[in-house]
Amino acid sequence: MPFLPVKREEFDGVPDFVLISADAYVDHPSFGMAVVSRVVESEGFSICIIPQPLRDADYQRFGAPRHAFLVASGVCDSMVDNYTVAKKRRTEDVYSEGGKLGMRPDRAVSVYTRNLKRIFPDVPVLIGGIEASLRRFAHYDYWADKVLPSILVDSGADLLMFGMGERTIKELLSYVKKGVPVGALRNVRGTCYLSDYQSLPKRLQQDLVEGNALTCPSFEDVCHDKTAYCKAFNVQSQNCDPFCSKVLLQKHGSKYVVQNLPQLPLSPKEMDEVYALPYMRTYHPMYKLGVPAIEEVEFSITSVRGCYGSCSYCALTYHQGRIVQKRSKESIVEEGKNLAANPRFKGYIHDVGGPTANFRDPACEKQMKSGACKNKNCIGYKPCANLKVDHTEYLDILQALRRIDGVKKVFVRSGVRFDYVMLDKDDRFLRELIKHHVSGQLKVAPEHSENKVLKLMNKPPFEVYKSFKAKYDAINREVGKEQYLVPYLISSHPGCELKDAVKLAEYLHSINYMPKQVQDFYPTPSTKSTCMYYTEMDPDTMQPVFVPKTKEEKAMQRALLQYRKPQNHAIVKAALLRAGRTDLIGFGAKCLIPPYPKRKDK
Repeated sequence: MPFLPVKREEFDGVPDFVLISADAYVDHPSFGMAVVSRVVESEGFSICIIPQPLRDADYQRFGAPRHAFLVASGVCDSMVDNYTVAKKRRTEDVYSEGGKLGMRPDRAVSVYTRNLKRIFPDVPVLIGGIEASLRRFAHYDYWADKVLPSILVDSGADLLMFGMGERTIKELLSYVKKGVPVGALRNVRGTCYLSDYQSLPKRLQQDLVEGNALTCPSFEDVCHDKTAYCKAFNVQSQNCDPFCSKVLLQKHGSKYVVQNLPQLPLSPKEMDEVYALPYMRTYHPMYKLGVPAIEEVEFSITSVRGCYGSCSYCALTYHQGRIVQKRSKESIVEEGKNLAANPRFKGYIHDVGGPTANFRDPACEKQMKSGACKNKNCIGYKPCANLKVDHTEYLDILQALRRIDGVKKVFVRSGVRFDYVMLDKDDRFLRELIKHHVSGQLKVAPEHSENKVLKLMNKPPFEVYKSFKAKYDAINREVGKEQYLVPYLISSHPGCELKDAVKLAEYLHSINYMPKQVQDFYPTPSTKSTCMYYTEMDPDTMQPVFVPKTKEEKAMQRALLQYRKPQNHAIVKAALLRAGRTDLIGFGAKCLIPPYPKRKDK
């Protein structure tokens, strides 16, 4: 099957839809642009792609579509794509041809939508994807360092699709087939719209009176009152579930942002259908320098979506939801066979997983009937007693993939929840993982060593990671493997004081390890950790939380985790002095640094 049209000469007539994305065009199911466009195509509509428009002529390439423009920022929020956590321009954009910078504007969804409304004022614009989804209500914006209104207000879009969009777009298209203008739809799950009170559906007005719909603190309130911001965050985060949420409204001036009920999860059959669509599985041939992002995913298989991990710094709960959805074994194995038949395939399936590789089913039976608990975590600092722990089906899939002709190795590289592994009744999964699916290093995410920080992150107590590491090392010795754990760590997370960063550095020193890379906490829209960062409160308890915000303290916490680097000596020493830990400066076995930098060889 061919790529979808990207040039005027490739399409004759008026397309039903035109999709505009801030990413280069990669027709692979890891890219939302590809999934949505192929779903639209599968429903019998024509769709053309305009990737990374820069000039008015780019927007005008196909003229006005028959029904609507679809707009997305791409795989990431455009501000994360463009800037580091230090707010410096990145040196590479892996979602653009050859990694070239400057191909996407800041806040791309708003920029694209405003341009479309200027050029095609009468054509509906529907926005979706991660940037739109996470900015659907008033939100703290790290780069502007202030609370911004809903992206619906900022962009002027007619409708916003939040979460994963396949079922939502299909429902919208079902109305289009009946002749209903897509921009006028107000009753579709998984969508948000902007309305004054008088224009709200009468049923919704009645639901507000009866308490069957909820309002959260207004944009004006959350701008000026951090307690109101926390309250708004709590209401929003507790209404992301398709089974137990209510319609949610937030006032912006004289209008309301209305969030309809979240979309229902896909069944395995529906997931299979999405991944069986005719993707080209690579970037468009117009990109002579390639698109770097394809390298990690071209020969990977998505087996699940959704995550009930609820890590505070992660937006998955807010976007994909807590209910895990899966593809069937047959669908996954069929994709493995297709990969093996690809002439570019070298025998290695790079990954089989999703947000969390070893989550395969909903956390418990009640989630598919009653939804995820509003005030209780499935796993994290304290796992729920009802959590269902079972690796059987995932192991069966990995074994089937290993048996495919032409497959030399099947790796598991997306996140393995080590705390979930430790809750399993036996070591079968971990042994299989170590023997067959690790490429020398297994990356896991303990994130920190101090429990007070881990609790705010909703990560397991550090003893769980230490027990996992001991078991991992022991099994590697038993099976004759020399494979290592690579822990992901976050510096400067809310709640982490300088003394806590020193403790983490001490642990790293005790195991003779220094991470090559450290992620400084990045406040991205609509996560619980970002709420803590902005308000300096824990939204669960409304109690104060220490937040390292100054450049100096953030640099100290980061440098402590890479204490061996000669260029970090001065700042590590300053940090230890400030923390009152002069006992770690010297030549003793427990010391992090010597009293003075090592002399460079002449």
